[in-house]
Amino acid sequence: MKNQPKIVLASSSPYRKELLQKICPTFESQSPKVDESSRRNEDPLSLSKRLAYEKAMALKTSFPEHLIIGSDQVAMLGDQQLTKPGDYKNCVQQLTASSGKIIQFYTSLCVLDSNSSKHQIDVDLCRVHMKILSEQEIENYVKKEQPFNCAASFKSEGLGIALFNKIEGDDPNALIGLPLIKLVSLLDFFGYEVL
Repeated sequence: MKNQPKIVLASSSPYRKELLQKICPTFESQSPKVDESSRRNEDPLSLSKRLAYEKAMALKTSFPEHLIIGSDQVAMLGDQQLTKPGDYKNCVQQLTASSGKIIQFYTSLCVLDSNSSKHQIDVDLCRVHMKILSEQEIENYVKKEQPFNCAASFKSEGLGIALFNKIEGDDPNALIGLPLIKLVSLLDFFGYEVL
């Protein structure tokens, strides 16, 4: 195998790191310092794409000879964005509001060649059909898994899967935060060979 470009994941998420290890055995990771607030009139697709790009760009000077992977996920319940809840009360409120409804997840990827500043962006759309959940089921779930740092208040890679009727999407990894199918194609574009 030829010399592979060096990879950096612009994230401190343990879930994203675990996913990336499936296709890239060696990489560095660092948390980008990026304000994740949406701009006025910014739709969820534009927001997720912009933040994925900004996260990759935030590490450009620290890693000048690398392929930097930025990823961002925006969860929407209708026209309401579901953010990371932060605490028990907000988790229960989000899951109660989501019960029996469909949540759309826009997961954007940006791969940036920090040397040339060239970049590619792609987006995965995933729809999660939530079960109709009782108050007790919601409280039991939140107490058991404590998904306080997860958009939409669940971990699909864990017990959160019990909250769903079905998932519609091209890549099950996207819901966890890193669409690997699209990432393989983006890395290939920049000369990184997964196989």
